[in-house]
Amino acid sequence: MHSFFKVLAKINKAILPSYTKRRSDLVSATKVQLAIIGWRTYVTKRALG
Repeated sequence: MHSFFKVLAKINKAILPSYTKRRSDLVSATKVQLAIIGWRTYVTKRALG
């Protein structure tokens, strides 16, 4: 299962936008942007641990 999340993290990095590199403010982020940030965080945590 660990390797599945590693592959998924690489796919996320290639496809989904990175809001932290853009220095986006979380307070003004839309619900879609927050969902993407949450999803990327979840997958990254699972891939590392």
